[in-house]
Amino acid sequence: MRFLQTLFWCLLAFVAALFTYGNWTSVPIKLWSNIVADVNLPFLLLLTFLIGFVPAALWGSTVRYRLRQRLTQAERAAYSPVTRPAPTEPQP
Repeated sequence: MRFLQTLFWCLLAFVAALFTYGNWTSVPIKLWSNIVADVNLPFLLLLTFLIGFVPAALWGSTVRYRLRQRLTQAERAAYSPVTRPAPTEPQP
């Protein structure tokens, strides 16, 4: 299974390299007050991908961390010996 994962990532890197090689053109981006920046298309696409991916990845890792902490607390509570007072008989 590890081989298929490595093969997948290598294939994805190869396709990304081919895309980068084939689309190495400058794209003009108009910024504020008539400032124009010439940015390479692959860099621009990588930047937009990261702008969308990083917040989602941070949010997902935060949720996963919180759930892991809650699960650890629940497991500790389930396996810890609970000392309860002995039931008392009702007084007449």
